[in-house]
Amino acid sequence: MPIATPEVYAEMLDRAKAGKFAYPAINVTSTQTLHAALRGFAEAESDGIVQISTGGAEFLGGQYNKDMVTGAVALAEFAHIVAAKYDVTVALHTDHCPKDKLDGYVRPLLDISAERVARGENPLFQSHMWDGSAETLADNLAIGQELLAKAAAAKIILEVEITPTGGEEDGVTHEINDELYTTVDDALRTAEALGLGEKGRYLLAASFGNVHGVYKPGNVVLRPELLKDLQQGVGAKYGVTSPFDFVFHGGSGSTEQEIATALENGVVKMNLDTDTQYAFTRPIVDHMFRNYDGVLKVDGEVGNKKVYDPRSWGKSAEAGMAKRVTEACANLRSTGTKLK
Repeated sequence: MPIATPEVYAEMLDRAKAGKFAYPAINVTSTQTLHAALRGFAEAESDGIVQISTGGAEFLGGQYNKDMVTGAVALAEFAHIVAAKYDVTVALHTDHCPKDKLDGYVRPLLDISAERVARGENPLFQSHMWDGSAETLADNLAIGQELLAKAAAAKIILEVEITPTGGEEDGVTHEINDELYTTVDDALRTAEALGLGEKGRYLLAASFGNVHGVYKPGNVVLRPELLKDLQQGVGAKYGVTSPFDFVFHGGSGSTEQEIATALENGVVKMNLDTDTQYAFTRPIVDHMFRNYDGVLKVDGEVGNKKVYDPRSWGKSAEAGMAKRVTEACANLRSTGTKLK
């Protein structure tokens, strides 16, 4: 069962929360980076999540006729075939989708999965993300209600981002300031609008100072202990313990202690993109520098086909990214936790 069924995906998330570990959610932009993610999970003996953003889906759709849905569907169909060769279970997810891209991305993908489910099949993706962090919370949650109902009907889990994550992600930009911290009131309003599972399961990307991209230590103040306040504040009102399944965005550069605190407070999914991009590209740069006169036809020469063949540098790129994925599994305590 390489691609999780809806039931297995729910089990994965439940196991992560109970065991206080999280799944690395690896952004991919090609079939090669998909293989790198799957390889990293397999080598760590960890299940995991593979995700594709709007920009990644557009890139995968091809530059001749850019189309996000085509790119996302193509990746998912490819994953359903090749993941069978890896001895782990993975879930497919779509990353950040703002309001102006819903009609060209998440809504059509939800419709595709609804049609599959109506035929007795599993959904194409196991979860989708609605990023309403640029909207007012009222508008964010109103759209979230609509999407949650559609997702639940298609046996899909919805991820919602209720308050901003700093930095830039596929054109959505937020300043790094005091608004990067979700309040208990924000969480209470979310529970009131979306429920606590009875209207459909969702993952919550709450903000505790997170920033997308690369940042040096000290430039960003992460407060993962804030997640405990949100769990307790909402839990006290509804009489439940740890009501939310949290997602950690902007995790590149986080310390081991910050990650550990987040895991203790209900994080079950942590996004990785910037670090894995670098891990993929770094071996390529090394190859090009070491084989400069072979990858280029310098001074009228013919170069060296063996070193400009994409396979020659692509293999090391895959290995570099896979290694970074295994490190993420170790940091998130998912190593060795794969479903048997």
